Amino acid sequence: MRILLVEDEPRIAETVQRALLSEHIEVDVESDGVKGLWAVTEQDYDVMVVDTMLTGLKGYEVLQRMRSRDVWTPVLMLTAKYGEGDEAAAFDLGANDYLTKPFSLVDLVARLRVLSRCGSAARAAALVAGDLTLDPSRHRVARGRTSIVLTSHEYHVLECLMRHKGKALDTADILRDVWDADYDGSESVIDVYIRYLRMKIDEPFGRHAVRTVRGVGYLLDSEGG
Repeated sequence: MRILLVEDEPRIAETVQRALLSEHIEVDVESDGVKGLWAVTEQDYDVMVVDTMLTGLKGYEVLQRMRSRDVWTPVLMLTAKYGEGDEAAAFDLGANDYLTKPFSLVDLVARLRVLSRCGSAARAAALVAGDLTLDPSRHRVARGRTSIVLTSHEYHVLECLMRHKGKALDTADILRDVWDADYDGSESVIDVYIRYLRMKIDEPFGRHAVRTVRGVGYLLDSEGG
């Protein structure tokens, strides 16, 4: 895996670079937005990690400009702020994931491995189930015209279900698709995230898209509930 890290705080950049190298992940570091944009448009990376507050160009500007040039390298944004507005803004511009400082290096590495499996050859087509849509290139979910903000794991669980809409998946299938290969926790984590998803994409809209298939697992209704 090859990562581009764009971070202007030397201490954070050094710490992250050291952690990635210890996991045998190749990493290039740029300290400002202009250099970061040049690097990601001129070279091939599996994932780009970019801080929102940079010199030269802000992280959001880097993201916007690379997407406008049809550069679809998966992007994980780092920020010192948190709020649904910030997260939604990042996803609207084409971010794939979002991590708030301070963050766990273990969590960062796990997220990078998930994103590296997404690929970036071309802008991915939106997934649709009735009026429920998921746009992988913009990391955006909506019911009709209503945007829905999901956490990273909620999003990826939904993406897994939508890619297999109409088909029952067991928890092991979803876990294998969404979580890092090193995850050794309980499969019951899927039940938790299914509940979270229902609270966001179904209940507020009076829908029942995410269904329990007794003895098997879960299924996303092909018509969106």
